[in-house]
Amino acid sequence: MTAPSPAPALAVGVIGDGFMQPSYFVDALNERLAGRALAIETMALNWPIERNITKVDPELSVQEFVGRPEQFYDFIGRAEILINHLAPVTRETFARAPKLKLIAVSRGGPINIDMAAAREHGVRVVNTPGRNASAVAEFTIASLLAETRNLIRGHVALAAGDYRGDLYHRDIAGPELCELTVGVIGYGHVGTLVVRMLKGFGCRILVHDPYKQLSRADQDDGVTMVDLDTLIASSDIVTLHPRVTRETRGMIGAAEFAAMKRGAYFVNTARGPLVDYAALYEALTSGQLAGAALDTFEFEPPPADWPLLKLPNVTLSPHIAGASRYTIRKAAVMIAEDVARFLSGEVLLNPCDGQ
Repeated sequence: MTAPSPAPALAVGVIGDGFMQPSYFVDALNERLAGRALAIETMALNWPIERNITKVDPELSVQEFVGRPEQFYDFIGRAEILINHLAPVTRETFARAPKLKLIAVSRGGPINIDMAAAREHGVRVVNTPGRNASAVAEFTIASLLAETRNLIRGHVALAAGDYRGDLYHRDIAGPELCELTVGVIGYGHVGTLVVRMLKGFGCRILVHDPYKQLSRADQDDGVTMVDLDTLIASSDIVTLHPRVTRETRGMIGAAEFAAMKRGAYFVNTARGPLVDYAALYEALTSGQLAGAALDTFEFEPPPADWPLLKLPNVTLSPHIAGASRYTIRKAAVMIAEDVARFLSGEVLLNPCDGQ
């Protein structure tokens, strides 16, 4: 009696880059699908060494991508399952990929995938929500501490040979978090972790998110959910953590900065479009705000001569809050789990296609 032929190897394509490196996804797949024949093909883009990301292209229905769709037609066309970070996947891509069944996007939202076309072609899509939440939350705490306690100013001066003893002067020294009220806007994956981390500092914590309710643990610990106006007016530090939507775009502008306590601090490790940066500049130069910590900007990279970058009361970083090695490992494990579930017909953990 002839033994049955082994099932053909599953064709998997992985498009990574210098951050989301393909080897992490290959290792996670091999571990989660041990014993399954896999034919894995990888490709690595040169991002972020070359930060050639396209935020918006009016000719395409996708956003925040690297490269052009036609660069990936042949590669994606060979795959049954695609793991992708930044490559654009358009309607034409799907038309050229008849074997494709599942796309796993290693980011919080599948904005570089034409989701309408995916549904029309019967391709499932999953993503990795919260993959960098702990990284961004940690970076938020680090950024607000660096700004309020003069860490970067001290470093820059000392590296230039200036031992700034004046930073110990009462009029320049910053506050401690235990004496402040911190307002957290957005209570999603990142915001909830920021709240958890802030508790250890003993500060008063306010939260605004019209679509969420506080956890029992946060309620018991004295965290308070308030409306946006109350949070703005009552906080010594305001930190942003919502997604960019039509509702949140430009949500912090001149009126909000004017309503803050004089001498308050502002932190944005979320997204640039949430903020009116011209209004922020005015608030920082007028003394309405004592300082700001910014990881995201109106344009990225911002112009080298942008006045906001030259202010002495800002702590700046080049959109790296989510850049941790753990973020990569977490995304790879999340994707491997959903690939396994898809293959076994189980319910997907992180579907983003409405199916």
